[in-house]
Amino acid sequence: MAYELTGKVLEIFPTQEVSATFKKREFVIEKSESSGDRTFTDFIKFQLIQDRCALADNFKIGDEVKVTFNIKGSKWEKEGRTNYFTNLDVWRMERVSGNNQAPASQDTYQEPAPLPEVEDDLPF
Repeated sequence: MAYELTGKVLEIFPTQEVSATFKKREFVIEKSESSGDRTFTDFIKFQLIQDRCALADNFKIGDEVKVTFNIKGSKWEKEGRTNYFTNLDVWRMERVSGNNQAPASQDTYQEPAPLPEVEDDLPF
């Protein structure tokens, strides 16, 4: 199941080479919600893994973004003790500009501008 969250980029960390076959990059989104006369602010850390680490290159601190992510949970046992951890794995990041969302990746398709109309002077 995919989840979405919109907020402001607060921090972007460098890519970490966890092992020879695994890399990750973390970033923090600030999400504020108002309820009555109070404002609640959450600071949510997400991660990008493998080839998606480059997605963060298209953003800077302060950008308003929408992230689409999956929640992943793992169990880890060491020395007879069990620990659990949760990751928010992002697979899409989009810049939010007003009510329109512009994709951040540069490999997205954009419809070309229409060609100007030319008077047809062909005899058939």
